Amino acid sequence: MADPSGTVAGPSIPYDIPTSARGYGWMLGGKDNYEVDRKFILSTVPSFPEVVDIARQNREWLFRVVRYLTREAGIRQFIDMGCGLPTDDNVHQVAQRFAPDARVVYVDSDPIVLAHGRALLADDSSTTVIMGDMRDQEAILEHPDVRRLIDFDEPVAVLFLSVGHHLTDADGPRRILRTIIDRAAPGSFVSFSQVVCDDPERGARMTEHIAGGGVPWQTRTPAEVDVLLDGLEPVEPGVVNLVDWRPDPDQPPLAPVDPDLVPYLGVTETNKGIYEYGGVLRLPS
Repeated sequence: MADPSGTVAGPSIPYDIPTSARGYGWMLGGKDNYEVDRKFILSTVPSFPEVVDIARQNREWLFRVVRYLTREAGIRQFIDMGCGLPTDDNVHQVAQRFAPDARVVYVDSDPIVLAHGRALLADDSSTTVIMGDMRDQEAILEHPDVRRLIDFDEPVAVLFLSVGHHLTDADGPRRILRTIIDRAAPGSFVSFSQVVCDDPERGARMTEHIAGGGVPWQTRTPAEVDVLLDGLEPVEPGVVNLVDWRPDPDQPPLAPVDPDLVPYLGVTETNKGIYEYGGVLRLPS
């Protein structure tokens, strides 16, 4: 964890097991990863080739979500849970493009994310990254940087972007999703997405493979995700495959993928059973 002085104390960087932040970053064209991460992704794509498209579709969705929340919903403060490694068009960059006064707190449990994020944000007083486990929402709420930047008397957006699958049922995902939003001001939002599979048996195999590699994971069906989000009001077009959430062919492009992943680009155009499912949801007034 990070203490108020900014000193980092906590787990050392894991080099012997893959991490979701580094693997996800590699599929986005990032360079901050290790051989263990690349090997794990390459062991995953033969059985679940959709994951490369899914990662990139989620990142494209991030742009559309943050643009909507700033430009149309008037949100000026964001908490990004499980934010991952910095890349192009991070939440604060998109938010401040449309609302220069936007404030952002990034939360991640990967020490590399903390190191890179702090270097990137050293001169930005409106944005910070903290070391935190999104399963411990109370600790996040009490973190001094959260208390400094986020005013819970004003609307806030809590982002769980492509991290729902890292919350198993044993973690109490409904509690995690609702802890902050239930204390937030009217007009606040939750944005949530996770990998789903229409076939529960294939989804179970995906869970077994990824969790067996050391990454916490639970593939759900869309109906199971809907249960987690019950009680929140979806913004149109609802909770859907992310490619169907306000698509925009003119949004900024992503970085190219590593040549090893090129064969898997476009798989979801024909493979429809595994996809990223999510939406933007409003706290009922």
